[in-house]
Amino acid sequence: MGIKDFFLKQVLKHKMKDMPEAEREKLLALMEAHPEFFKKISEEVKKKTKAGMSEMAATMVVMRRYQAELQKLMQK
Repeated sequence: MGIKDFFLKQVLKHKMKDMPEAEREKLLALMEAHPEFFKKISEEVKKKTKAGMSEMAATMVVMRRYQAELQKLMQK
C-alpha cells in the first residue's frame, strides 16, 4: 500500500464515521478490490457537481444508477 492509498483510506474512514465499523470495513475492502468501478462512480459524481448539483444529490443519483452492481459486489 502506497502513501496515497493510506491517506485515501483515512479520508474515506473519516467520511464514513457514522457507518457501523463492519460495514465500513466491507466497503473499504470492496473499494480496494474494484477500484475502477468506484473511480467511475466518483467521476460521475464530480461531473454532476460541476454541473451545479449538490454533492449529496449527485451522489444519490449516481448511486441509484449503480445500485444493482453494488449489491452484487457486496453479496460476494
